[in-house]
Amino acid sequence: MSASMATPWKQLLLHALQTNSLLKHSSFFQLATIGADGKPSNRTVVFRGFLEETDKIQINTDLRSHKIKDIKHWPFAEICWYFTDSWEQFRINGFIDIIDGSNSDPLKLQQREKAWFASSLNSRLQYLGPDPGLPSITEDLPKDHRVDPLAGPVNSFCLLVLDPDEVDYLNLKTNMRAGYRCSSLNGVKLWSTEKINP
Repeated sequence: MSASMATPWKQLLLHALQTNSLLKHSSFFQLATIGADGKPSNRTVVFRGFLEETDKIQINTDLRSHKIKDIKHWPFAEICWYFTDSWEQFRINGFIDIIDGSNSDPLKLQQREKAWFASSLNSRLQYLGPDPGLPSITEDLPKDHRVDPLAGPVNSFCLLVLDPDEVDYLNLKTNMRAGYRCSSLNGVKLWSTEKINP
Protein backbone atom coordinates (compact mmCIF):
# COMPACT_ATOMS: atom_id res chain seq x y z
CA MET A 1 0.00 0.00 0.00
CA SER A 2 1.38 3.42 -0.94
CA ALA A 3 0.44 6.86 0.36
CA SER A 4 0.40 10.16 -1.54
CA MET A 5 -0.70 13.75 -0.96
CA ALA A 6 -2.01 13.86 -4.55
CA THR A 7 -5.40 12.48 -5.48
CA PRO A 8 -4.53 9.42 -7.59
CA TRP A 9 -8.11 8.43 -8.46
CA LYS A 10 -9.02 11.94 -9.65
CA GLN A 11 -6.70 11.61 -12.65
CA LEU A 12 -8.34 8.27 -13.49
CA LEU A 13 -11.76 9.90 -13.30
CA LEU A 14 -10.75 12.89 -15.43
CA HIS A 15 -9.32 10.48 -18.02
CA ALA A 16 -12.55 8.43 -18.00
CA LEU A 17 -14.60 11.61 -18.48
CA GLN A 18 -12.39 12.60 -21.43
CA THR A 19 -12.45 9.12 -22.99
CA ASN A 20 -16.26 8.95 -22.73
CA SER A 21 -16.93 12.63 -23.50
CA LEU A 22 -18.91 11.90 -26.68
CA LEU A 23 -21.48 9.98 -24.62
CA LYS A 24 -23.93 12.41 -23.03
CA HIS A 25 -24.80 9.99 -20.24
CA SER A 26 -21.19 10.02 -19.01
CA SER A 27 -21.91 13.15 -16.97
CA PHE A 28 -24.59 11.28 -14.98
CA PHE A 29 -23.98 9.09 -11.95
CA GLN A 30 -26.02 7.47 -9.18
CA LEU A 31 -26.10 8.98 -5.70
CA ALA A 32 -27.17 6.71 -2.83
CA THR A 33 -28.23 8.03 0.57
CA ILE A 34 -29.77 6.56 3.74
CA GLY A 35 -33.06 7.92 5.06
CA ALA A 36 -34.26 8.33 8.65
CA ASP A 37 -36.13 5.01 8.25
CA GLY A 38 -32.82 3.24 7.55
CA LYS A 39 -33.75 2.49 3.94
CA PRO A 40 -31.40 3.34 1.06
CA SER A 41 -32.45 5.69 -1.72
CA ASN A 42 -30.71 5.92 -5.07
CA ARG A 43 -31.13 8.43 -7.87
CA THR A 44 -29.32 9.71 -10.95
CA VAL A 45 -27.74 13.16 -10.71
CA VAL A 46 -25.52 15.32 -12.92
CA PHE A 47 -21.81 15.83 -12.34
CA ARG A 48 -21.26 19.59 -12.00
CA GLY A 49 -17.49 19.45 -11.79
CA PHE A 50 -14.96 19.52 -9.00
CA LEU A 51 -15.02 22.32 -6.47
CA GLU A 52 -12.21 24.63 -7.56
CA GLU A 53 -8.79 22.97 -7.07
CA THR A 54 -10.03 20.09 -4.91
CA ASP A 55 -11.29 16.52 -5.27
CA LYS A 56 -14.74 17.52 -3.96
CA ILE A 57 -17.62 16.69 -6.31
CA GLN A 58 -20.42 19.19 -6.97
CA ILE A 59 -24.09 18.30 -7.44
CA ASN A 60 -26.96 20.74 -7.91
CA THR A 61 -30.30 19.86 -6.34
CA ASP A 62 -33.60 21.20 -5.09
CA LEU A 63 -33.63 22.02 -1.38
CA ARG A 64 -37.16 20.55 -1.23
CA SER A 65 -36.12 17.12 -2.55
CA HIS A 66 -36.12 13.95 -0.44
CA LYS A 67 -32.35 13.57 -0.73
CA ILE A 68 -31.89 16.68 1.43
CA LYS A 69 -33.83 15.05 4.29
CA ASP A 70 -31.71 11.91 3.88
CA ILE A 71 -28.44 13.86 3.96
CA LYS A 72 -29.53 15.91 6.98
CA HIS A 73 -30.24 12.63 8.77
CA TRP A 74 -27.03 10.91 7.63
CA PRO A 75 -24.51 13.20 5.85
CA PHE A 76 -22.62 10.40 4.10
CA ALA A 77 -23.36 9.04 0.65
CA GLU A 78 -21.97 6.92 -2.16
CA ILE A 79 -21.66 7.70 -5.84
CA CYS A 80 -21.62 4.92 -8.41
CA TRP A 81 -20.39 6.00 -11.83
CA TYR A 82 -20.02 3.65 -14.80
CA PHE A 83 -18.42 4.64 -18.09
CA THR A 84 -19.73 2.46 -20.91
CA ASP A 85 -17.01 3.16 -23.51
CA SER A 86 -14.01 2.50 -21.27
CA TRP A 87 -15.72 -0.08 -18.99
CA GLU A 88 -14.68 1.74 -15.84
CA GLN A 89 -16.60 1.98 -12.57
CA PHE A 90 -16.00 4.43 -9.73
CA ARG A 91 -17.68 4.01 -6.35
CA ILE A 92 -16.98 7.12 -4.29
CA ASN A 93 -17.91 7.42 -0.60
CA GLY A 94 -17.81 10.62 1.35
CA PHE A 95 -19.36 13.34 3.48
CA ILE A 96 -21.88 15.65 1.81
CA ASP A 97 -22.11 19.33 2.67
CA ILE A 98 -25.45 21.01 1.96
CA ILE A 99 -25.00 24.62 0.82
CA ASP A 100 -28.30 26.50 0.65
CA GLY A 101 -29.16 30.19 0.91
CA SER A 102 -29.18 30.09 4.72
CA ASN A 103 -25.52 29.07 4.96
CA SER A 104 -23.51 31.49 7.10
CA ASP A 105 -20.18 30.95 5.31
CA PRO A 106 -19.66 33.69 2.66
CA LEU A 107 -17.24 31.50 0.67
CA LYS A 108 -19.80 28.67 0.46
CA LEU A 109 -22.49 31.14 -0.61
CA GLN A 110 -20.15 32.30 -3.41
CA GLN A 111 -19.67 28.66 -4.46
CA ARG A 112 -23.46 28.21 -4.54
CA GLU A 113 -23.89 31.34 -6.65
CA LYS A 114 -21.15 30.24 -9.04
CA ALA A 115 -22.88 26.85 -9.45
CA TRP A 116 -26.18 28.63 -10.14
CA PHE A 117 -24.74 30.80 -12.91
CA ALA A 118 -22.88 27.80 -14.40
CA SER A 119 -26.27 26.10 -14.92
CA SER A 120 -28.35 26.63 -18.05
CA LEU A 121 -31.49 28.78 -17.89
CA ASN A 122 -33.62 25.66 -18.47
CA SER A 123 -31.95 23.97 -15.52
CA ARG A 124 -32.53 27.01 -13.30
CA LEU A 125 -36.20 27.09 -14.32
CA GLN A 126 -36.75 23.69 -12.65
CA TYR A 127 -36.21 25.27 -9.23
CA LEU A 128 -39.28 27.47 -9.73
CA GLY A 129 -41.60 24.48 -10.14
CA PRO A 130 -43.76 22.75 -7.55
CA ASP A 131 -42.22 20.73 -4.71
CA PRO A 132 -40.52 17.61 -6.10
CA GLY A 133 -41.88 14.27 -4.95
CA LEU A 134 -45.40 15.49 -4.23
CA PRO A 135 -48.45 14.49 -6.30
CA SER A 136 -48.67 16.54 -9.48
CA ILE A 137 -51.60 18.92 -9.79
CA THR A 138 -50.57 20.45 -13.10
CA GLU A 139 -48.50 18.92 -15.86
CA ASP A 140 -46.45 21.97 -16.82
CA LEU A 141 -45.03 25.06 -15.21
CA PRO A 142 -47.26 28.12 -15.56
CA LYS A 143 -46.34 30.12 -18.66
CA ASP A 144 -45.33 33.15 -16.59
CA HIS A 145 -42.41 31.30 -14.93
CA ARG A 146 -39.24 32.86 -16.21
CA VAL A 147 -35.70 33.08 -14.94
CA ASP A 148 -33.90 36.40 -14.94
CA PRO A 149 -30.47 35.44 -16.33
CA LEU A 150 -28.78 38.02 -14.08
CA ALA A 151 -30.61 37.15 -10.84
CA GLY A 152 -28.89 35.06 -8.21
CA PRO A 153 -29.99 31.66 -6.92
CA VAL A 154 -33.59 31.12 -5.90
CA ASN A 155 -34.32 29.78 -2.40
CA SER A 156 -34.90 26.20 -3.56
CA PHE A 157 -31.51 25.95 -5.30
CA CYS A 158 -28.98 23.99 -3.32
CA LEU A 159 -25.37 22.97 -3.96
CA LEU A 160 -24.22 19.61 -2.60
CA VAL A 161 -20.49 19.06 -2.20
CA LEU A 162 -19.30 15.49 -1.68
CA ASP A 163 -15.89 15.27 0.02
CA PRO A 164 -14.55 11.80 -0.87
CA ASP A 165 -12.81 9.62 1.69
CA GLU A 166 -12.96 6.24 -0.08
CA VAL A 167 -12.90 5.31 -3.77
CA ASP A 168 -13.26 1.87 -5.32
CA TYR A 169 -12.06 1.82 -8.94
CA LEU A 170 -12.70 -1.08 -11.35
CA ASN A 171 -11.53 -1.34 -14.95
CA LEU A 172 -13.24 -4.27 -16.66
CA LYS A 173 -11.13 -3.98 -19.82
CA THR A 174 -7.85 -4.47 -17.99
CA ASN A 175 -9.33 -6.51 -15.11
CA MET A 176 -7.76 -4.07 -12.66
CA ARG A 177 -9.24 -2.89 -9.38
CA ALA A 178 -7.83 -0.49 -6.80
CA GLY A 179 -8.98 0.94 -3.51
CA TYR A 180 -8.15 4.48 -2.40
CA ARG A 181 -8.54 5.62 1.21
CA CYS A 182 -8.13 9.07 2.64
CA SER A 183 -6.59 10.05 5.96
CA SER A 184 -5.69 13.47 7.27
CA LEU A 185 -2.37 14.74 8.63
CA ASN A 186 -2.31 18.29 10.02
CA GLY A 187 -5.35 19.16 7.89
CA VAL A 188 -3.78 17.77 4.69
CA LYS A 189 -5.57 14.93 2.91
CA LEU A 190 -3.40 11.88 2.29
CA TRP A 191 -4.54 9.14 -0.09
CA SER A 192 -3.35 5.56 0.17
CA THR A 193 -3.68 3.17 -2.76
CA GLU A 194 -4.10 -0.59 -2.64
CA LYS A 195 -4.51 -3.02 -5.54
CA ILE A 196 -7.37 -5.40 -4.83
CA ASN A 197 -8.89 -8.40 -6.58
CA PRO A 198 -11.58 -7.55 -9.18
